[in-house]
Amino acid sequence: MFSGIVEETAKVVSLVKEGENLHITMECSFVDELKIDQSIAHNGVCLTVVAIENGTYTVTAIKETLERSNLGLLKVGGLVNLERSMVMNGRLDGHIVQGHVDQVAKCIEKKEMNGSWYFTFQYDRNPLMEKKGYVTVEKGSVSVNGTSLTVCDSQLDRFSVAIIPYTYQHTNFHEFEVGTIVNIEFDIIGKYLSRMMGID
Repeated sequence: MFSGIVEETAKVVSLVKEGENLHITMECSFVDELKIDQSIAHNGVCLTVVAIENGTYTVTAIKETLERSNLGLLKVGGLVNLERSMVMNGRLDGHIVQGHVDQVAKCIEKKEMNGSWYFTFQYDRNPLMEKKGYVTVEKGSVSVNGTSLTVCDSQLDRFSVAIIPYTYQHTNFHEFEVGTIVNIEFDIIGKYLSRMMGID
């Protein structure tokens, strides 16, 4: 489980296809603190460390993960938002993020607003999933590339978020342009509430 507070960005140093799997090797400042089998969120996707070598670590994304997320679009040299799993006796600074990406969305607008930025993302609607809580709500929470954010201008197939300068610089948001594909995870509380209300 994660909180959506990105620790840092990792640089992709190698991408290796093996069958339908993709082995992603990255470098970051805390490689020496990692352990095999440890879970880390990568652009919001929970993946397991499978190898640590020469100041880098490797995770493996399977076919379903590649189809549901933007990890299959990674390039060597690109940046990935990282967050290690939440410490249960610590503060929850963001919101509850499972690391189970629901779908991708496309950036359709980026506006600079006196030092901050507004991004608008559009995603494919699925009325059945909407009934199960896979939606955004005004002033609710959403995870974009693993970053916990507050929704503004929530609409049926799109939403906007405001990004402060610190977040812009310390995540891969500064690489986003119109057309960039991101991972989104809708708020788990909304999903549970929909299930408890008997919405199938």
